[in-house]
Amino acid sequence: MSILHAIVLGIVQGLTEFLPISSSGHLEIVPWLFNWNDYDSQATAKAFDTALHLGTLVAVFIYLRRELVVYLRSGLQVAFRRQSASPVIGKQAWFLVASAIPAGVVGVIFEDSITEKLGTPNLIAISLIVFGLLLVWADRRATAARSSHDVTNLSLRDALIIGTAQVLALNPGTSRSGITITAARLSGYSRDAAARLSFLMSVPIIGGAVVFKVAQLWRDGIPEGLAVPMLVGIVSAGISGWVAMWSMIRLVRTKSFSPYVVYRVVFGAAILLLVATNFR
Repeated sequence: MSILHAIVLGIVQGLTEFLPISSSGHLEIVPWLFNWNDYDSQATAKAFDTALHLGTLVAVFIYLRRELVVYLRSGLQVAFRRQSASPVIGKQAWFLVASAIPAGVVGVIFEDSITEKLGTPNLIAISLIVFGLLLVWADRRATAARSSHDVTNLSLRDALIIGTAQVLALNPGTSRSGITITAARLSGYSRDAAARLSFLMSVPIIGGAVVFKVAQLWRDGIPEGLAVPMLVGIVSAGISGWVAMWSMIRLVRTKSFSPYVVYRVVFGAAILLLVATNFR
């Protein structure tokens, strides 16, 4: 893999992991669009994917570092039955962990078959459009209902509902960020809270995936010649991931999620046009 391709894919991963536009879909479409053939084996693809997710995990750790320290400390105090200054936050820390269980279980069992059967340009394009329209519908419905729940209102029920929605993100083109924001808005959370919950819920699901994939990488070893591209991918995904979170929080405080939906629909339609005309 060339360094340029590693930088581009790292930026794509970082931006699209946290913006509601689908990282898995873009990571399939970008190489298809430019006819890149960087993966000579399944092991190479999985190793580089691990690096990209590690980069986004570092980004969310840095961006949410203050909140995560509070959740971690309070969660451990609750777990070990010690007196906590924030028992509610301690319980919510475990609610966030629980939110990762549905997608984690389904992902471990079915991820390879899902990607193989659903990761085609046509299906990715359709998913971008359909789930984008679902996001804008949920956002407008929540706005009409004057939904205003904050992150501090998170209950176990809400965590499991939003977490279960993450299962749909295993389909390339859905977007983990997008579907969690959609579920959060339908559950009564404000735009800002929905975005922050999406970021917070990324920690256990991405963290679990990284641990699982790193264990496989440790067992199998890094493919020859991939160490430097992996390092470049980690850095570029980390930087772009931080920028994506910073920019989205500021955008949704003053505007809706509509710009992302417009992008999804236009991009999805463009992919379908390219396929229909046999351009690719």
